[in-house]
Amino acid sequence: MSIWWSLHLRREAASVPLARRLLLGAMEAAGVDPDVSYDLSVALSEACANAVEHGGPGESGRSGAGEYHVTAYIDDDMCRIEVVDHGPGFGDGTAHEDGHGGVSRTTDPLGTAEDAVPAMAFGPLLADAGLQEVPHAGEHGRGLFLIEALADHVDFRNGPGDGAVVCFDKLLKWREDALLKAS
Repeated sequence: MSIWWSLHLRREAASVPLARRLLLGAMEAAGVDPDVSYDLSVALSEACANAVEHGGPGESGRSGAGEYHVTAYIDDDMCRIEVVDHGPGFGDGTAHEDGHGGVSRTTDPLGTAEDAVPAMAFGPLLADAGLQEVPHAGEHGRGLFLIEALADHVDFRNGPGDGAVVCFDKLLKWREDALLKAS
């Protein structure tokens, strides 16, 4: 069985916990393991916070500048979440040219980073995951790294017209009483 849902949210701080709670509720109802649900909810919160902070227009008059979109899919044992905004996109070297006129960066969460600081900046979460380095720029830049650390596959790219797309997947583990897994 597969399920999906899509949210169109205003670029307001209150939308971040709303998206997180909706995801956690869906994961709970489906019977996803709480630890996996938590990882996905933290990654979603980071992606939404980035959309709220950076997802505004790069130029005046851009359509959709006051909103962003979250789509989540559960298909068999995989959950995919995509957050799309209408901001300037990844123009700061976060992503690279994909050869099709767009920008893309697909990552392995245990990969290395060029601009890094010790993992202890994030405490036991990253140290327990075996991560040694964390890319960041002062108080910013940690959200994308957290998404990479919590998801199994991550894709950061610019949208086809404008904005950034953050897409991440995670293999699901199920509770014994899971409704969705039993179907």
